[in-house]
Amino acid sequence: MTNENKKIETRKTNSLFFDVLIEKFFLIVGLTSLFILFTIMVFLIKEGIPLFKTVGVSDFIFGKEWYPTSDNPRFGIFPLILSSLYITIIASLIAIPLSLSVAIYISELAGSTVKEIVKPLIEIIASIPSVIIGFFGMVVVAPFLIEHFDVDSGLNLFNASLMLSFMVIPTIASISEDAISSVPMSLKEASYALGANRWETIIHIVIPASLSGIWTAIILGISRIIGETMIVLMVAGGATIIPSSLFDPVRPLTSNIAAEMAEAAVGGVHYRALFAIGIMLFILTFIFNLIADYLSNKYKFKMN
Repeated sequence: MTNENKKIETRKTNSLFFDVLIEKFFLIVGLTSLFILFTIMVFLIKEGIPLFKTVGVSDFIFGKEWYPTSDNPRFGIFPLILSSLYITIIASLIAIPLSLSVAIYISELAGSTVKEIVKPLIEIIASIPSVIIGFFGMVVVAPFLIEHFDVDSGLNLFNASLMLSFMVIPTIASISEDAISSVPMSLKEASYALGANRWETIIHIVIPASLSGIWTAIILGISRIIGETMIVLMVAGGATIIPSSLFDPVRPLTSNIAAEMAEAAVGGVHYRALFAIGIMLFILTFIFNLIADYLSNKYKFKMN
């Protein structure tokens, strides 16, 4: 074997070694992440499940009164669940159309110069801390609502929904734009060759071809809305009531945990109830992730 062949064999051996090493590294990282998530889940169950020895499951989920520190404590989280769902639905109705509009504009309509400016700007906005958004809702949006809508408090369901939609618009728009930009140019050219104009191509070709990524972006955005704590803690109002209008103060599940965990005695019923709320949030987020995976795979299959 010549020296040149020996060098080639050595390079192949080193390359194979590094490939195996990198593969093992990512395997360890992945297994570690799964182990941490599993540990968190076990801890939630361990701390939350004992609540149901003293409070019935139906009373906990469908109870309409949350008074954990009264002489006759009640642990009904139905108003908290409804508050979370209302905020999620309203914020999604605001954020999704705006996000998709931004994504379509950047990917299909904007010039290269505009795209180079707007896309990084959106990604920078996505990194704004939630406490800053919540502070903006408190000092700007809340007084505006009081002045122009004649409400008793600017910290309410609508304010929280508006701030949460602002928080997730950059995330949904950025991921959706990546999905739309990945549509092969050959599909668009074929559409134009058949006589379709730009908007017909976007509606009938580009969007259906990128639905997998778009659905994933939407579901991830909704999951972030459900799990957000700081914004709703600051601007939702904090009232554990079933809202009857957009301008009622509310308290979602996440803000309830953050507001009361410090005053709950470790091992007490109140403490267990807050961890049971954590289990409920975990289940809701898990369901949304399953939906995202299902929709993503469904539309990938259609494209294939």
